[in-house]
Amino acid sequence: MQSPSAAPTQDARTAAPTATPAGTHAPAADATGRAVTVTDDYGEIVTIRGIPQRIVSLAPSNTEILYALGLEDRIVGVTDYCNYPPETSDKPKVGGYSTINIEKVLAANPDLIFAATGNTEDVVNRLRMIGMTVVTLNPLTVDDVLRDTELAGTATGQEEQARTCVEELQARIVAVTDKTEAQEEKPSVAHVVWYDPIWVSGNGTFQNEVITMAGGTNALGSVEGWGIVGLEEFITTNPEYIIVSSGTGMGDEGRDVVYDYFMNEPRMQRLDAVRDGHVYVVDADIISRGSPRIVDALEEVAAILHPDLFETGTPTATPAVQSPGFGVIPLALAFLAVLLTRTKR
Repeated sequence: MQSPSAAPTQDARTAAPTATPAGTHAPAADATGRAVTVTDDYGEIVTIRGIPQRIVSLAPSNTEILYALGLEDRIVGVTDYCNYPPETSDKPKVGGYSTINIEKVLAANPDLIFAATGNTEDVVNRLRMIGMTVVTLNPLTVDDVLRDTELAGTATGQEEQARTCVEELQARIVAVTDKTEAQEEKPSVAHVVWYDPIWVSGNGTFQNEVITMAGGTNALGSVEGWGIVGLEEFITTNPEYIIVSSGTGMGDEGRDVVYDYFMNEPRMQRLDAVRDGHVYVVDADIISRGSPRIVDALEEVAAILHPDLFETGTPTATPAVQSPGFGVIPLALAFLAVLLTRTKR
């Protein structure tokens, strides 16, 4: 298994919306009836006429949001990495996250496409030039996920479903933060994406936000976005807790390879987290995605850091929102695609 070769920072959108805030809409006249105008996460103003009946999702996180809104029957295309919920396996595939097959997208005859940053600017622009209606989602924070869920609901005519979903997610977030914010002790936490070299989640990432909201501090918060840290630096930092990613592509014959590295590497035995049994595996699919399941990750990490405050075990399932995920190699490729896209912008 090869290690990631590039990773982006998430400190800001490259092009912030300049018109109507994302998630809002304004009525527009249309001979067929309904029409709404939304501003997506790159400030593109998009008009959707009628109720979209054929939707293509170009990112696992988008697919997860669409399932959360009860739109599974209208989804006619997803990426190769859209593997959750299980029903996505029956959907036509339109290519990889950063290797979208435009011909397959067109063959699905969509009336609405939900794109993402990692699809590359060239692909999104080409789809628009062909005449496709494209809304790009690029959530960078938990609040962004909630806002993009509402945006998707507006674009698809599922406003009420989106409102209900967001209210439920907000209630679950508050149930965690009301307890963790009152805690004086904020244990130091490192989230490790890969081990050779050691890739960690720094500031400006979903993982950093999850750690903070769960009542911890990011031991490697000085790192910008996802980045590499040296072995000695990691050992010197000596986090109290280590959270490692697991999931598709992260294991070998049933083993979690990143977890095994920390538990078996002789030099890592010097770490308090290893000696105290504070190395935990969290599914990469829930902790690395801009989707409603990021709240599942928050609940799980909070229970790890403060077991006295939360019941341990499986966190509350996000209703119908579970989405597909990346393994470490596809995730690295997605990071690279995002980085290249932002560099071009």
